[in-house]
Amino acid sequence: MGFDWSDLLAALAIVCVIEGVMPFVNPAGMKRLLNRMASMEEREMRIVGLVSMLVGVAILYLVRS
Repeated sequence: MGFDWSDLLAALAIVCVIEGVMPFVNPAGMKRLLNRMASMEEREMRIVGLVSMLVGVAILYLVRS
């Protein structure tokens, strides 16, 4: 039983589309967001990243079960 790369590549494609929406629709807002992120403490960024990963895992679990 081999690994099915199509699911991983489809997920990567969706991430690229979602990541590109904000700079396309609102480039000035994206710049403000990046400036705000640059001023955040590393601990805050890690917490945001952890919460984002946990939400993603929860959504994936709900969709796949």
